[in-house]
Amino acid sequence: MTVATDYSADIYLGIDVGKTNHHACALTTDGTKVYDKPLVQNETKLRDLFTTLATKHGQVLVIVDQPNTIGALAVAVARDCGARIAYLPGLAMRKAADLYGGKSKTDRKDAYIIADTARCMPHTLRAVDCDDKLLSTLKVLAGFDEDLANDTTRARNRARGLLTQIHPALEQALGPKLSSPIVLEILAHYGEPTKLAVAGRTRVTAWVDKRSTRDCSRLVDEIFTALDAQTVTVPGTRAAELVLPQLARHVTALLEQRATVAREVEEMVADYPLAEVLMSMPGVGIKAAAKILLCIGDGSDFPTPGHLAAYAGIAPVSRISGSSIRGEHPARSGNKMLKNALSYSAFASLRSHGPSKGYYERKRSEGKRHNAAVMCLARRRCNVLFAMLKNREFFKEVPPKPAPVPLAA
Repeated sequence: MTVATDYSADIYLGIDVGKTNHHACALTTDGTKVYDKPLVQNETKLRDLFTTLATKHGQVLVIVDQPNTIGALAVAVARDCGARIAYLPGLAMRKAADLYGGKSKTDRKDAYIIADTARCMPHTLRAVDCDDKLLSTLKVLAGFDEDLANDTTRARNRARGLLTQIHPALEQALGPKLSSPIVLEILAHYGEPTKLAVAGRTRVTAWVDKRSTRDCSRLVDEIFTALDAQTVTVPGTRAAELVLPQLARHVTALLEQRATVAREVEEMVADYPLAEVLMSMPGVGIKAAAKILLCIGDGSDFPTPGHLAAYAGIAPVSRISGSSIRGEHPARSGNKMLKNALSYSAFASLRSHGPSKGYYERKRSEGKRHNAAVMCLARRRCNVLFAMLKNREFFKEVPPKPAPVPLAA
């Protein structure tokens, strides 16, 4: 897989994508507008436009604001027609829009901004990797997994809210553990404080022991300690107890779906050459490698490790204003998925990689807190990761520099 980083062209075609209709605006290198019309989400119409512009003006660069989902067809047809493809991220799009006059927001204006930003500020563009079948498949699965994760969070929060409403002590015991299969089974089977209290400690313990390979006596103790802390019945308890088992089953089903998606991703990525390169770095497992590939592909869209670190949001941001504000602060922007993958893998490397642990401890001794020290390590590892992807080389341990030999007196 290769990602084109040369965004020069004879025509800059900005497309504000939509479900049924896009709006396309084509500009020449000097900013002359040669096309500005609605465009039907149809292969024939798309192909006619790309071919006509290429015939009349030369190389076409197609820039979209959504390369996947509703913009996938436009990207695929443009690539088939020999046009270059680029993606203008939403944040860059919003910042660029502030440079243009007016408060109105229309498809026509957005298409022009996309085209003109690509023409004047090509550094804001990102590559589109839709020609790689594996990465395209991973993006679909990652989007589905993100939806499942959001649904799981909503269902868990709903269950915790109901428990807090009818029995706060029981929520404090079970709420933080709603990702545990055995806790979800308890809620799905008993579903309510009343049934748990009626069943009794002995029966619940026997029921749990049959379904868990771990010792859950502490969990059962916490449940019945919480039940003993409240003797009154709160209004609405009956309705909440009808809903809680359904929510528990729903969360269980969502977690099973996420596990299935994770297995599919792991199977696909396992034999991918770049995944093997990434996983040779200490702390980078199959899941972290998949997330990194999803975010940056082969990394060739970034000219330096600093650009990659800035995109991930792990590079410190300098803030200097007169004599009152001076210093560097953690970045609050960046690709969150990539940032999490790099920081989690850096943390994981502390257990198995001596040099990483030594660097972390050195940062801690300098006064940095745990999270800041891990982020410093992630930034340092980003340089190594960039070189590995660029050279297609597996991780190599760099020998420590020998201590200088003191000169004889």
